[in-house]
Amino acid sequence: MAGLTLASPSAERGVYSPWRETWRRYRRHRLAVISAFLLLVLVLAVVVGPFLWRLKINDIDIVAGLQGPSLAHPFGTDDLGQDILARMIYGGRISLAVGLAAMLVSVVVGTLIGSLAGMSRGALGHGLMWLTDLFLSLPQLPLLLLLIYLFRDGLKQMFGPEGGIFILIVLVIGGLRWMPVARLVRAQFLSIREKEFVEAARALGASPVRQVVRHILPNAVGPVIIAGTIDVAAAIIAESTLSFLGLGFPPDTPTWGRLLFDAKDFLDIGPHWALFPGGAIFIAVVAINFIGDGLRDALDARRVI
Repeated sequence: MAGLTLASPSAERGVYSPWRETWRRYRRHRLAVISAFLLLVLVLAVVVGPFLWRLKINDIDIVAGLQGPSLAHPFGTDDLGQDILARMIYGGRISLAVGLAAMLVSVVVGTLIGSLAGMSRGALGHGLMWLTDLFLSLPQLPLLLLLIYLFRDGLKQMFGPEGGIFILIVLVIGGLRWMPVARLVRAQFLSIREKEFVEAARALGASPVRQVVRHILPNAVGPVIIAGTIDVAAAIIAESTLSFLGLGFPPDTPTWGRLLFDAKDFLDIGPHWALFPGGAIFIAVVAINFIGDGLRDALDARRVI
């Protein structure tokens, strides 16, 4: 028919692709977009910052101790005259790395246990859920402190002061955060494994591993991603709590939580020392939580946006 043009199948796939639809739905969540921008700024600051701000984190200038923000020291100095901006850039890499690594541990362990429990129709699934409920009932902070005390010295000797503490904190925090992911994955598996496309794959002779990898897990990954973003924020707070209690990284490793711990005795005469690292933790955690909210809305096809 004259004047009519038909779009090619590839063009239609481009317009209605799942990734474009997910991005369109995510953009509608304004706070999530702003939070993603703020988190990107934080990540770029801690990654690129050392190349732009070359002051050493351990340079001591007693005369300049506890000075407020200035051109020479935009975030001020601590009691020894050390530049807080340089120490925040260095410590931010550790705090964010702990959050991401602990999230990976919790998501991998939780997904493995949840998928096994979701695919099992017998005692294995019930046993894994019993184990999950047992870990959920444990008081996390006392257990966290106990594990730090028990294994801190041994890992320090094996991997060094910073490397040992990093591995210990990541494993302990991630090892105590997998239970919600496992319950979420199991619930998704119990629902998806009864769908028609999974039944069709099973009827065609697909093995249980192939059913999980090719059909069930890709359709359950959305809630796992959302849970992972929450775990990043929780891990950053947990690391900051340990450092604030003096049980995290060594004193010469200025994570954001350690900076708060060092600043607590100078709040009356040097409030800037606690304000900037506390603000960085606040922005990172709130931004990650809003990103999780945006991903929840974007990945949930049942929501009308």
